[in-house]
Amino acid sequence: MTSRPDILAVDGGNSKVDAVLVAADGTLLGAARGGGASFTPDEQLESIAVLTDTVRRACADAGVGAEARPLTRLGVLCLAGADLPVDDRRLLRALRPLRLADEIVLHNDTFAVLRAGTERSWGVGVVCGTGMNCSGVAPNGRCVRFAALGEESGDDGGGGWLGRAAIKAAVRGWDLRDAHTTLEKEVPAFYGVRSPMAVLELIQTGRLDRYAAELAPLVFRCAAEGDAVARALLDCQADEIVAMVVSAVRRLHLTRRDVDVVLGGGLFHSDDGDFMERVERGILAAAPAARIRQLLVPPVVGAALLGLDRLGAESGADARIRSTLTRERLVRSQEE
Repeated sequence: MTSRPDILAVDGGNSKVDAVLVAADGTLLGAARGGGASFTPDEQLESIAVLTDTVRRACADAGVGAEARPLTRLGVLCLAGADLPVDDRRLLRALRPLRLADEIVLHNDTFAVLRAGTERSWGVGVVCGTGMNCSGVAPNGRCVRFAALGEESGDDGGGGWLGRAAIKAAVRGWDLRDAHTTLEKEVPAFYGVRSPMAVLELIQTGRLDRYAAELAPLVFRCAAEGDAVARALLDCQADEIVAMVVSAVRRLHLTRRDVDVVLGGGLFHSDDGDFMERVERGILAAAPAARIRQLLVPPVVGAALLGLDRLGAESGADARIRSTLTRERLVRSQEE
């Protein structure tokens, strides 16, 4: 059995929870990927259970006993549900009894995306997956965040929003309130029913998740095939990403700096050039020197790097964890 690891790093969101154990020199000791967890108040117990199981499997992968607590010197947990200060307090109350580490640092998952996508300690990070959120850090350490609660906080965006918008467009085209769209046929076909009204029946009877994030790739496909309504939905999504990024850049007074803007999440994995061009054009209009980067490594790399930063890791530790903590390594942990 190995000695106690230095860092537990976690990236937790709606699609997956990744947990890794890392030594202070950047050596990857163990890794595990679990199911999705929102870490919202109404799903907190279930989310903590997913987190606990994923950490247990990371310990097994590292040859570390999961029973001996605290597990590590430092825990850096970047969780999707840590949106407001009240969320931070709620989640820390739930995490402390687990005794995961001597010290727990809690961030929103956007901070993991930001640190994973840049060598700097500052910049702007965006997550656009099932949901959407953004955070920014200035060179002096000052942070800006968004509530990202959905309609209540003025947010339009993410796969869930895009799926709901697709259903809405299909219904309104079908009943002639709006222009016709191929979504009228494609959305019902996706769910194996014949009409948009039948989709509404699935929702009303509780047989279909209202968030419908799985429809996002369909919207991209319909837009690529020339559907104007689907394209308009993607334009709206792109504009929301730009609005968040520009807000963060302006609030941090970075409009004239070569700020790194890191884009992470499933919607940025699309091959839709028009979508990405609209995002980039909008950001550069407000911050011409910005360096826009699509995240190519797992966000949990950022959580690990935040831990190494906090421990004052030696030169070379960053490169070591970046080279070993790959998506393939995490996917393999699911199969073992």
